[in-house]
Amino acid sequence: MTGIEVPALGARLIPAYGVFAPTRDEYLDLVAQAPFPARAERPVVFDIGTGTGVLAAMLAQRGAASVIATDINQRAVACASENMRQLGVADRVEVVAADLWPESAQLADVIVCNPPWLPGTPTSDLELGIYDPSSDVLHRFLAGLAQRLTPGGEGWLILSDLAELLGLRSREELLTHISSAGLHVVGRLETAPRHSRAADAADPLHEARSRERTVLWRLAPQPA
Repeated sequence: MTGIEVPALGARLIPAYGVFAPTRDEYLDLVAQAPFPARAERPVVFDIGTGTGVLAAMLAQRGAASVIATDINQRAVACASENMRQLGVADRVEVVAADLWPESAQLADVIVCNPPWLPGTPTSDLELGIYDPSSDVLHRFLAGLAQRLTPGGEGWLILSDLAELLGLRSREELLTHISSAGLHVVGRLETAPRHSRAADAADPLHEARSRERTVLWRLAPQPA
């Protein structure tokens, strides 16, 4: 299997059957650009819902001291582990099976999560990367974030606004969940999609997709 060329990695990544693959890569550019927190030149990182491990590998390449990557899907854990070995970063990236959070009591300087973007019910393991019933993964990530960050640390939430454009979630609702979790927004990066459907006028969702933006929200605990 030849895998997928990932320019942000400068390498090919091999997805496994039933594991969501990074066929849309604009969000990878956001992770490549986001500045590490000022107090953490070589941060300890958690990658929540790692999938193929693409973000964990990128952050290791960027200089993270260590990365703990988690996924609830055992196929994803095996896939990401093999990709870390193939990419030569297995000495800095530990991939573990977990429902969001690693069991380690260690705190992280950066916690990154690219949750499923659309509220809805998945019909297969593969669709777990797209649909999140009642936005459960998103809400649990926000609720558990503040207590797992080091002082000065940041959570990086990567989220398309397609759900907002389709009327499935409002921006006000998202910001309310962020605030209710004891977090505030310290910065954001965004980009337009580059996938083919964004320019396909025959797509029933063309109007929404043409306006879609992918956002990296930089979140930190609210000041005491």
